[in-house]
Amino acid sequence: MRYYNTLIETIGDTPLVKLNSVNKGIKGTILVKVEYFNPGNSVKDRIALKMVEDAEKEGLLKPGGTIIEGTSGNTGMGLALVAQAKGYKCVFTLADKQSQEKIDILRAVGAEVIVCPTNVPPEDPRSYYSVAKQLNKDIPNSFYPNQYDNTSNTAAHYESTGPEIWRDTAGKITHYAAGMGTGGTICGTSKYLKEQNSKVESVAIDSYGSVFKKYKETGVFDEQEIYPYLTEGIGEDILPKNVNFDMIDHIVKVTDKDGAVMARRLSREEGLFIGWSCGSAVHGALEFAKENLKEDDVMVILLPDHGTRYLGKVYNDNWMKDHGFLESRKFATAKDIIESRNGSAELKTIQQDLKVGEAIVTMNQNGIDQVPVVNAKGEFVGSLNDTKVLKSLLENPEIKNSPVSEIMDAPFQFVGMDNTVDVLSSLIRKHASALLVRDENNQVHIVTQSDLLMAISAN
Repeated sequence: MRYYNTLIETIGDTPLVKLNSVNKGIKGTILVKVEYFNPGNSVKDRIALKMVEDAEKEGLLKPGGTIIEGTSGNTGMGLALVAQAKGYKCVFTLADKQSQEKIDILRAVGAEVIVCPTNVPPEDPRSYYSVAKQLNKDIPNSFYPNQYDNTSNTAAHYESTGPEIWRDTAGKITHYAAGMGTGGTICGTSKYLKEQNSKVESVAIDSYGSVFKKYKETGVFDEQEIYPYLTEGIGEDILPKNVNFDMIDHIVKVTDKDGAVMARRLSREEGLFIGWSCGSAVHGALEFAKENLKEDDVMVILLPDHGTRYLGKVYNDNWMKDHGFLESRKFATAKDIIESRNGSAELKTIQQDLKVGEAIVTMNQNGIDQVPVVNAKGEFVGSLNDTKVLKSLLENPEIKNSPVSEIMDAPFQFVGMDNTVDVLSSLIRKHASALLVRDENNQVHIVTQSDLLMAISAN
């Protein structure tokens, strides 16, 4: 008889599949490593098993213990399967941008799920990072794997994913591409492949709104690069310890829309029913391949998960239309709004040490009712709107002689150029009276409620 003692023994040895349609016109052989063949339908099964087994060896996880983790869903699923096989309990925290399918699946396999707000800083006590850490302190005999900083994450891919790819390509791989989130998948695999052949190039796929690409290119952690995006599983607003930039040769950013559209194409044209970040990985990798691959090159793109996690989003036509990702309903994007100005609207700013009275004059002269506030370095440190100024003056007329910094509000939020009008309007209602966007030339623009009204009326 041939069988496995538990489901977790089936983790790994996922297949490589050749792309034949979406890569037409691109030189070289493009292969995808289909990780939904893992029992939990994602690449994260690999790190779940490795982190738990390493914790057992180190005495950090004892019989009857509870595994607590902050996850985008897939790591939680892997940990839940490992916990079932080994007799542990699970509690997971997720950001509220994660699909309902991921939440339902985790609960179906016996995990407790706590949903936390997305748009808060990592150090905020409400973030899914912070909540997981606090639960670890509060629950006796608990273990917090922390996939972001736990080097067992990288080790899992160094020990399994890398060797599998090298074996199945017979050492002919020239380029490896994968999404970049916790860093383990791209860095662990790349480390192994580069040790076999130092000429292998690694291509990390990042999301607009994430800090990775600029940090790799400049060494600067720029908080102004951080803004909300919809794609799950790639990009970060922190620098996890599993990210080793020495193992990454190139970083390609992909928009929410391009990733979603490519995911649907892979399902329809290649028979690969995969997740959203898989579409991002393929889109970004192919954009790189168009200009860089030669006829004899072999690129392997890792596809991390399965399409069942995204039935209510990427594979729901109404959801795609509502977000402007399907052409049957056209929403203007932030980029469309900026381009419609033909470069005529230069962003006006006010220095934080300017007196309130002088700021009022500046706003009146320029006919603006809201304006970003900057410091001497040109960094965005606050915002000012006429309603707040009027209220402050009525309460204390002498405030006009005080610096703007005393009455300014929080800085306007940065968002991606590809965000559609419905997403922009939602963010304005929730957070501020205006938003900021940074174009490909690093120039900053403002999007106001008036801009959104004009865009909606033009549709």
